[in-house]
Amino acid sequence: MERSKNDVWVGLFVLVGAAAILFLALQAANLLSLNFSSGYRVSAKFDNIGGLKRQAAVKSAGVVVGRVDSIVFDDKSFQARVNMDLDTRYAFPKDSSLKILTSGLLGEQYIGIEAGASEKNLATGDTIASTQSAVVLENLISQFLYSKAADGSTPAGTATGNGSKK
Repeated sequence: MERSKNDVWVGLFVLVGAAAILFLALQAANLLSLNFSSGYRVSAKFDNIGGLKRQAAVKSAGVVVGRVDSIVFDDKSFQARVNMDLDTRYAFPKDSSLKILTSGLLGEQYIGIEAGASEKNLATGDTIASTQSAVVLENLISQFLYSKAADGSTPAGTATGNGSKK
C-alpha cells in the first residue's frame, strides 16, 4: 500500500514537471501567449513581410506593446495585411508608422512602432497607412552584386587578364 502511494506522488510530480517544460518551450517559441488584459486591434498593409510570423512582438522603444494576431494576403491590393492586438495601456497617435525590423543580424522579425504627432489616438479597427516593409537579406545581396556587375569593376587584387608577369 505504501509503495503504490509513493508511485502515485512520483507520477504526479513527473507530470507536473513535464507540463511546466512544455509550457516554457511554447512560451520561448512564441507559440503560446497568455495575455488576460484587453487590447485594441489595428491593421496595416505591407509589400513584403519577410519572415514575420503570427504572435511576433510589436515593440515601441524596445518595449513589447502588443502581438501580431494574424497575417493574410489581400488579393485586391496584392499586399500582406497584418492584424495586431495592442495593449490598451499604450495609446499611439493615428499617424504613427510601422516598420518590420529584425532582432540582430539574422534574428526573429518584429514590428516597430514610431509614434506620430496626431491629436487623435488609434482605436479598434483603424488601419495604419505609413508602413515600411521588411529588408530581405537576399535582395540586398543581389542588388549589391548587380551594381558591381553594372560598374564593370573587378575586385582589388585580381588580374586584369593581360598574362604578363612583372
